[in-house]
Parts: sequence; C-alpha cells; structure tokens
Amino acid sequence: MNSRLTVFLLIAAFSFISCQEKADDPKGPAILKAEDFKFHVDYFNSMEDENIQQAIPNVQSWEWMEENIPLFECPQQNFQEIYYYRWWSLRKHIKETPKGYVMTEFLVDRPYADEYNMISCALGHHIYESRWLHNPEYLHDYVHVWFRGNEGGPMAKLRSFSSWTADALYNKFLVDNDRDFLVDMYPDLRKEYFAWEADRRLPSGLFWQHDVKDGMEESLSGGRRVQNARPTINSYMYGNAKAMAKIAQMLDIPEDQTLFNAKADTMKMLVEENLWNPESVFFETLTPEGEFAGVREAIGFIPWYFNLPENGHEAAWEQVKDKGGFLAPFGLTTAECRHPDFRSHGCCSCEWDGAIWPFATSQTMTAMANVLNDYTQEVVGKNDYFQLFNLYVESQYYRGRPYIGEYLDETTGFWLKGDQERSRYYNHSTFNDMLISGLVGLRPRADDKIEVNPLIPEDKWDWFCLDNVAYQGDILTIIWDKSGEKYNLGQGLRVLKNGEEIASSQRLEKILVEKKTK
Repeated sequence: MNSRLTVFLLIAAFSFISCQEKADDPKGPAILKAEDFKFHVDYFNSMEDENIQQAIPNVQSWEWMEENIPLFECPQQNFQEIYYYRWWSLRKHIKETPKGYVMTEFLVDRPYADEYNMISCALGHHIYESRWLHNPEYLHDYVHVWFRGNEGGPMAKLRSFSSWTADALYNKFLVDNDRDFLVDMYPDLRKEYFAWEADRRLPSGLFWQHDVKDGMEESLSGGRRVQNARPTINSYMYGNAKAMAKIAQMLDIPEDQTLFNAKADTMKMLVEENLWNPESVFFETLTPEGEFAGVREAIGFIPWYFNLPENGHEAAWEQVKDKGGFLAPFGLTTAECRHPDFRSHGCCSCEWDGAIWPFATSQTMTAMANVLNDYTQEVVGKNDYFQLFNLYVESQYYRGRPYIGEYLDETTGFWLKGDQERSRYYNHSTFNDMLISGLVGLRPRADDKIEVNPLIPEDKWDWFCLDNVAYQGDILTIIWDKSGEKYNLGQGLRVLKNGEEIASSQRLEKILVEKKTK
C-alpha cells in the first residue's frame, strides 16, 4: 500500500476513534459556567490557615470541584454559598492511604477512630452526599477499605455504630447506575446484615442499640449502656433489608430476594406495632421493660427516611411546625422543646437532649422530602420544607463565615464547639444531597424515567439552575425561569439531558419523563 495512503488511513482511523470516544463521553454543563463560581472557593480558601491537609489541599480545591461537582445557582445567595462550601469542606476529608482513598469525619485524630482516623457513624451520610461526585473512585475506595481493608475482611470498627450502608449503596446505584460495584459488594453487605442480627436482635424481633452507638449519646430516651429498641437501628435494618432484596433481584437470587423482602416486611410490622405510640402520635424508643420512653425525639422521623410507615402516621409531622415540638429559631431540635428535661442531660461534651445536630437535621429533612413526594397527606407542605431548609442554611455560619460543626444552640445559633479544632469542618451530615434530591427535586429511580419534583414554593425563587449533574451516564440540567428572561429558554421548569431539552412545564411542579427520549 502507498505509504502516504497508509498514513492518511491511520490518521483517519485515529480521528474517528477520538471523535467516537468524545461522543460517548458525557457532556459538560449546558447552561452554567464553572468559572462563574470560583469566587466562592477563593473566599473559602482565604478564611483559614489550612493547618491540616489531606489528599486535596486548598490550592487544588477549585480544580477538584470543577471536575467533580454539579453546579448550582439561585437568587438566595446564602443557599448558593453554603452549597459550594459543603463541597469544599467535604473535599477536605478525602484522605489517601496505602489501601485507597477514605473519608474522615474529623480532620483531627480521634482516639476511638479506626485506622486512618475513620469513623463509621456517618458512613451512610457520606455515601448519600458523595454519590453525586463525577469521579466514583473516592467512594469506591472508601467502601472497599471499610469492608475489605483488614486483610480482606471488614475493619475492626465497621460496626461500632448503627448502619444504613446497604440502603445508601443502593441509592448510590440509582444515581450512577454502577451495577458491577453494587453486585460485587453484595456478599459483604449480606454478612454485615446477619452480623447485626446475631448481636443486636431482641427476642421480639426488634433490634436494640445504646444511644452512643447510634452516635446520639446523652439522649433523653436512652443511655450509653441501655439496650433500648430505638427507631434508628430498626429503621436502618428495614432500609437495608429492602435494599438487599433489590440487589438480590438484580443478581437473580430469588431465595435471597424472598428472604430479605420477608425481613423488611417483618421489620415494618414490628416498628409500626411496637414503636408507634398512639398517645403521643409519634414513633418512640422502647425501654427494656417494654415501655415507651415518654419523649418525642428526632429519631422518630427516621422511619420515613426509608418510606417505612404506611399512610396514616403523618400526624407526627405536626411537630416540625410546633415551637413546643422541634421548631426552634435556628432549626430542628433533637428532642421536643416542651419536655421538662430538654437540654439537661449533657453539657459541653456531647448532648442529644435537644441541641441541634446537622446529622439529625439531614435525616429528618430527607425523611420529610419522602413524605412530600411519596405520601398522600396535608400535614406538611412545600412552604414548611422550605422554611426548615432555610433555617438549616442560616445555621451554617459562625462569626459571619460559612461553618459546619458538631452541634449548636437552638435559640442563639451558637456552635457549641465552634472554637475547638475538632469541630471545624465536621463531616457528619448531608446538605448537597438534600438540595439536589429534595429542594431541586431530582428523585433517583431504578426505571427508565427521570423524575424532577422541586420542593420550592413558586413565590420564593424566580429562577434557579442545577447543572452538570452526572446521572446514570448522562448529564442533566434542571432550570426554573419564571419570566423566561434569566436563561432565555422560555418560561417555566425545564429538564435537559446532555444539553437537549427533554421535558418542560409552565409550573414549578413534578415532571416525569422517559429517559430514552431523543
């Protein structure tokens, strides 16, 4: 063959392959420009001396965020600022180890942590939040280290705290569609489930836990040594069983699918029949004597995190609107404000007797989004959800600057460990997952539909845009433009896939569209 022709054909073939690879790659943001938000990171970097660096130092933070996160803008600047701040602070906790990347909870070393300063308490939160990162390596490594980093087995302190890991990993799959990772993890998750059954199950079938092993010590209902049947671990085990059944179905293991569906059904029945107190109209902790603890706590909302309750229990949600319940000036308390022992059990160490914990706020707000999306009820609505989200945003400041710590005073908003290095950048809650899946309303699904149901009242924001969202192999963009003049694409709500519009509505309402549109 003529040498010149050979070179031409090779160049042509290379060009075709390159173009094909480019065409197969997800597109970037369709509307927003990443550089327009860099000023947030420049400000965050200027706020501190960065005395602790892990895998991605401040000087690389914007580059990392540009490569990994969805972009967001809205007219309420504190929402936007905290959105970018939470990605910036999460990045601080990514740590490179000889076994792979892990995530820390505290930046400073804690004596009760596992190797590499890992603590499993907020593992479920870490997975829910990080499932939106474009690079899955951080989360994959982290989960593998927890379950296989100890000579092929789980780390020694994996089960030091109650876990909803199987549920979280299944919900990660709903975002990234990474079936192989989920299937590979199934044997590990199965062993973990049965390990909890072996040492935390009561004769009644309910699970018990110390409040400290829920990460909620000094609670009004429990104690560090009291073996109470709590709404936490029992809801987690229900969520895990539902997730395991779905994974078993993917693996075509019908006997496991049947087994775990039966376990979930049993947990649902036990929680509704034993932990629902008809007098307080709330899910409560059950003492070893079989009596209700006699206090409403935020953990009573956790069953809705997993869509456990049947319709008919929604009256419990009146308490998030009641100042005698959980509604305080700076957010949702961890115990009802009217209780005579409110804020009496702990002082300046660790108290879940009423103070506001972002860990609990994350769980309650995620559960509330489920109520608004999946239940027929008139107890709470979008205005209630937005009010509470607004309080959550406002609480994440300390001395005028963005801040996330351990817990705060419900009436002053003062971070109770705000001047302690251990509390700074506490990676123990979610925010961006709540904004994406709750406020903006991208509801991950297992079928071929894309669902968007914003929980923003129409009279609050005239526009917003969530862009560059990696979702099941595509890039999604969600736009609300009341006048049509902000983004010049017309009035209303729009959903774009890889830059092409696939659905729209004149109202800020639920959109359900087939994923496989042109």
